[in-house]
Amino acid sequence: MATKIRLQRHGSKRKPFYKIVVADSRARRDGKFIEQLGTYNPTTIPASIELNLDRAVHWLQTGAEPTDTVNAILKYKGAVYKKHLLRGVKLGVVNADDVEAKFEEWLNAKSDKIDAHKSKADAAKLEQIRKSVEAPAKVVAVEEEVVEETTEETPAETEEVVETTEVVEETPAEEKTEE
Repeated sequence: MATKIRLQRHGSKRKPFYKIVVADSRARRDGKFIEQLGTYNPTTIPASIELNLDRAVHWLQTGAEPTDTVNAILKYKGAVYKKHLLRGVKLGVVNADDVEAKFEEWLNAKSDKIDAHKSKADAAKLEQIRKSVEAPAKVVAVEEEVVEETTEETPAETEEVVETTEVVEETPAEEKTEE
C-alpha cells in the first residue's frame, strides 16, 4: 500500500485549519487516514505548526511520500534532516550518539535564526510606524514655515498693490468725468 503524508482540511470558509495525516494514497483528501501526526494553522501569524517529530521520521523511513506543503513543513521542523542523520547511522557514517547532538545543534541554530528574523521584522515594523508618525509632523512643520513666510511678505505686497490699484482707478474715473 502506497502511503502519503498530507494535509486534511478542516475549519470553515476562509478560515482553514489542517491536520497532518498519514493516509493511503487512494483515499480522499478528507477521508480515511492511518495516523494523525500533527496540526497546521496558517491563519495565525506566524503560522502555528504542531508535529510529532518521531512519528513523522518513522513514516518517512518506511517510505511515506509527503506532499509539497507537508514536505516544506517537515523540513522546517527538522524531520527530513533527522531522517537524513538516521540513514547515516544505518550506513555506518555517523554514530547514534552524534545524531542527537547534531540534531540539537541544528535546532538551536534554527531557533536563533528564527529569533533574529523576528527581531529584524519587529525592528522594521517599529521603524515604519516611526516614519508614519514623523511624516505628518514634518508636513505640519513645513506648512507652519510656509504660513509664517507668507504672513511676513503679505503686508508689503498689499501696500504696493493698493497703491497701484488706486492710481489705476483714479485715471479712468477722471477721464469719465471730463468727457
